[in-house]
Amino acid sequence: MKKYIGMDLGTSALKLILIDEEKRILKSVSKEYPVFYPGENRSEQKPEDWLKAVKSGLEEICAGTDKSEIAGIGVGGQMHGLVMLDENDKVVRPAILWNDTRTGKETEYLNNIIGKEKLQSLTGNIAFAGFTAPKILWVRENEPEIFARCKKICLPKDYINYILTGVFSTDVSDASGTLYFDVENRKWSQEMLKIIGIDESFLPQVFESGEVIGKTDILGLDCPVVAGAGDNAAAAIGTNTVNEGQCNISLGTSGTVFIPTDRYVKTENPALHSFCHANGKYHLMGCILSAASCNKWINETVFDSLYNVTADISGNTSPCDGLFFMPYLSGERCPHNDGDVKGALIGLTHAVSRKDIQKAVYEGVSFAIKDCVALCPEKIKFATVCGGGTKNRDWMQILSDILVIRLDIIDNEGPALGAALLAAGIQTQPDIKYSVSPNPENIEYYEKKYIKFKKLYPILKDFYREEK
Repeated sequence: MKKYIGMDLGTSALKLILIDEEKRILKSVSKEYPVFYPGENRSEQKPEDWLKAVKSGLEEICAGTDKSEIAGIGVGGQMHGLVMLDENDKVVRPAILWNDTRTGKETEYLNNIIGKEKLQSLTGNIAFAGFTAPKILWVRENEPEIFARCKKICLPKDYINYILTGVFSTDVSDASGTLYFDVENRKWSQEMLKIIGIDESFLPQVFESGEVIGKTDILGLDCPVVAGAGDNAAAAIGTNTVNEGQCNISLGTSGTVFIPTDRYVKTENPALHSFCHANGKYHLMGCILSAASCNKWINETVFDSLYNVTADISGNTSPCDGLFFMPYLSGERCPHNDGDVKGALIGLTHAVSRKDIQKAVYEGVSFAIKDCVALCPEKIKFATVCGGGTKNRDWMQILSDILVIRLDIIDNEGPALGAALLAAGIQTQPDIKYSVSPNPENIEYYEKKYIKFKKLYPILKDFYREEK
């Protein structure tokens, strides 16, 4: 029986799954690696750590399996990261990650000097601090000796595919988040390359996500490797979010609202991304930079306890009207495009309990997701939800109450499953673990609290800009 491997190169770990022709998950493996924070607003990783995780992960996932049965590999992964290689294909500096917001100056240059309208006409999107193009400008300005050594530029999962196959490639969904890719026409934008000062020879060949880019013989394997996809597009394949009228919400380290479209859509509000989908079509997406990671932070850092994604708030009947959590621990992308804003707990008193704070975190992330949903051109009637945050039923009820829609909670391996399905060339209908509908008694309460929540960002924005 043929088997397929899917990999998700995440921010905190590499996740691998093995599936068969019947789409059954036979085995899963996770390999962690560190994130480095070399300064405020900075987030980096060593590609060498990714490679160690890939090799050890493949060894473990293949253990006990006849390798001749492995018929394909697909890789999904964190988007926007900058990986730079020299003429000998050696990494010249640590990868700058998607949630690194050091590029405020470069982002402002692109949006205000080059201009948002021109950026949208060339790429379908405006500049955000996390995108790849501002990172390239930052290295060119601040590390000219490193920039001079650079001969290849790629995204994180594409570096893995290069090592696996020797083919320098990317896929349309991941390339869409660089800001030098013409999303509508699914090719590199020559004018944007001139603006950021690189030649197309620096960049990988572009494939559709399910196309075979080459074969790998790593660790005795002999199988094709497909181009793969950015993590959100891969997750959408895994949750079968491929048709207009659907929506998938992901609550991982970051949070996303993913909406498939049959055709390219130039968004009226540029806070939404317009990207290529992994199914040959397109999608709109809103992204917040901190989602389930807020829950991890509050437990480990504030409460000084082991992280428990299912942190209990049962028995908490206090409405906590005046307690707000602003989930901007890494700045914020949608809708604010502000790398300088910080997170905050507002409204603390002696009467506030641990469960009150925990509930406020769930509410704050859910309000930020609602900020994204509010920008969508069509009303969202229901959504699937995937990611680590779905393990907490209390949180899912709060999210449903705030969005006022039914949520179908998906029980699968997200991007890793999507990557495996791309390798297999098949689709699947995901299993729904449980569904949540809004509680009518809570709708009005959260509508009023959301109005108050929206008043807080302008205050925080001005405060942190004055601080600078």
